[in-house]
Amino acid sequence: MNFRRAVVNKVLKGIFDTICKIDSTEYMGILSKSKPLIVVFNHINFLEVPILVTHSYPLYLTGLVKSETWKNPLFSFLFNTYKAIPIERNGSYNTAFAQVRKAIDEGSFVAISPEGTRSTDGILQKAKAGIVQLALSTGIPILPIAHYGGQHVWKNMKKFKRTPFIFKAGHPFKIKFDGRPGRTEREEILGEVMGQIARLLPEEMRGYYAHQAEQENKYLEFIENNG
Repeated sequence: MNFRRAVVNKVLKGIFDTICKIDSTEYMGILSKSKPLIVVFNHINFLEVPILVTHSYPLYLTGLVKSETWKNPLFSFLFNTYKAIPIERNGSYNTAFAQVRKAIDEGSFVAISPEGTRSTDGILQKAKAGIVQLALSTGIPILPIAHYGGQHVWKNMKKFKRTPFIFKAGHPFKIKFDGRPGRTEREEILGEVMGQIARLLPEEMRGYYAHQAEQENKYLEFIENNG
């Protein structure tokens, strides 16, 4: 599996580096010094996840993927290569959360997009609160990542231009809350988590969480050294 992953990674990275000019230096600098954790990121289109995964190599990074996507033979091959974790959209998250915990215990980073759906224009959308439940139930630290540039890829490909694709990394943190949060607290925590992604984006892309980008956080405990 390691050989297969190395070969697949090289092929995919070559493709992405051909159509995009990718700056992942800051992201990899932080990731390479960290223990395995949850990576949360904004969701623009289909590109960011494979770019995130291939440019994390040789570190292990996987993610949560809709279970029905395995029906596609090509996607199934790729997801199995990177040990992606299936999640049922309308089912219980307990199994997926247990697999996230297992993957991190085995040394993998796990990438999750709290928005759940693609924005296509790069403007941050309202997220779903599953990330709060996951972080509180597992106690795993979170690293916020923002990326931009990918929203222009189709336009640039038509012009045979490479698309600048930029990753920005924030500071790892844990969510601090005693007990089980109610709906109001859960939304407040989610806002603080998404605010950490928003503050890494250009102002015009902060969207739904623009007001959170500069606010103080009462539920987040930042980690100076997660290595």
